[in-house]
Formats: sequence, structure tokens, C-alpha cells
Amino acid sequence: MEKDTLFSTFGKWLSPICSKMFKNQIAKSGQDKYVKKLTTLAYVKLFLHAQLQQREGLREIADDVLSKEFQRELGLESISAAQLCRKHSRVDPDLLQQIFERLAKQILSKHGCSFADRKALRIIDSTTVALCLQRYKWADFRKTKAGIKLHLRLAFADAHEALPEKATITTARKNDRTQMDDLIDEEGITYVFDRGYVDYRIFDRYCSDGIYFVTRLKENAVIEPLQSLEIPEGSKVTMDEWVLCWSVPDKSG
Repeated sequence: MEKDTLFSTFGKWLSPICSKMFKNQIAKSGQDKYVKKLTTLAYVKLFLHAQLQQREGLREIADDVLSKEFQRELGLESISAAQLCRKHSRVDPDLLQQIFERLAKQILSKHGCSFADRKALRIIDSTTVALCLQRYKWADFRKTKAGIKLHLRLAFADAHEALPEKATITTARKNDRTQMDDLIDEEGITYVFDRGYVDYRIFDRYCSDGIYFVTRLKENAVIEPLQSLEIPEGSKVTMDEWVLCWSVPDKSG
């Protein structure tokens, strides 16, 4: 993208993100109360631009502010990598999460999947991100490294493409099951997740609340068939049954 085109359209491109609602949320949080230079709004604009231009570090991002056009957009004349680093630790992550979730809802409402079998489908999964233990001691993980875990809920935008709809972040040591109430909460939806999210007590509640789910069972699962259901001719399903399911304690426990 040419520089002149980039900065002439940058404000319009940001308008769904840096909305009046977002500015009101910043004011309500009070996190810019004593800020004189790098406001939260300028911070968000700066890092969105960095993502757009694929910047690889804080120094490269700080150098972008040398552009007169960008200075006018941000309302500041210069910034250092150290100032950006300090701002990272002061911005409320809940505020950024609200931006993400609001944008995801807007995208999915305009490009919602028209395929009925995927419109009511959500995929839940987590990814672990390793961090430096000396710098992120709060991110409990292993003896030699720190880490966080990103839990994502994906929704289908069309027949093939899935978009992140909701996210939570925990320390890497936190069990996946602790995020089920935040990510699995809507009746009539089928959620697909791995066995890291298996919790039989919660599954009982899902069955009562009309929340559907698909998952893999753990090796210590005990299954008691209750009723066999008819499978349509030509179906790839090999067995369809109502069952009772529970787990046996590990021998080491």
C-alpha cells in the first residue's frame, strides 16, 4: 500500500474500531486520566498500523511516528520504544478484548454463514504461547519458562472459513476446563472441542440446558449404553446411542 493512500484512508479504516463507544469506554476506565502523550486511542492506532505494515519490534513501530502524516493521525510528534513498552503494561486488556469481540460480532452479522449445518456450530480450542520466565514470572508454566494460554471460540463466516468470535487468556498452567463457562454459553449451538475440556458434571448441565457438544473421550471413560437410535441409510455414522458416561480414577490417584 502506497504511503499517501495508507494515511489518507487510515482514519476511515479505523472508524469501526476507534468508535465513540470505544472512546467512552476509555474515559470510563480512567486509564488516560494522567496521560499527556501516548493516549490509549493513539496506542491502538499505532499498533494496528504496525500490524498492517508487519513491523517486527518496538523500535520499528516507534520509527513510524517520524512520518508527519502519521503524527497528525496520532496527535503526537515522537515516541520511544521504552515508552511503548511501559504503555503495554498500563493498558487494560479487558478494554482490548471488548474491541475484539465487538468487531467479531459485526463481521459475523454481515457475513454470517448461510449453511444451516455450520451456522449453529462453534469450535473451541487453546494454544500455548511460551514466554521468558525472567520477564513474565506471573505467567506460571514450567520451571524454566513462563507461558500463557489463548482459548478461542471460532464461528463459521461461510462454508469454509472460520473466524475467532470470542477469546480468553489464562496462564499456561491453567486447565482448559476452567474456561468452559466463558466460551460455551448458548443454547441450541453445537460446540466441538478436544478432551482437554472434558468435564462430566458440566456435560450433565449442557444436556439439561439444550447445549450440544462433540468431543473425544478420555481413556479412563466408562460408557453404559441406554438406548440405540436408528441411523439413516447411507450415513457415515457407525453408532448412535444414548449413554451414561463417567470416568474411573487414575491408579496413581
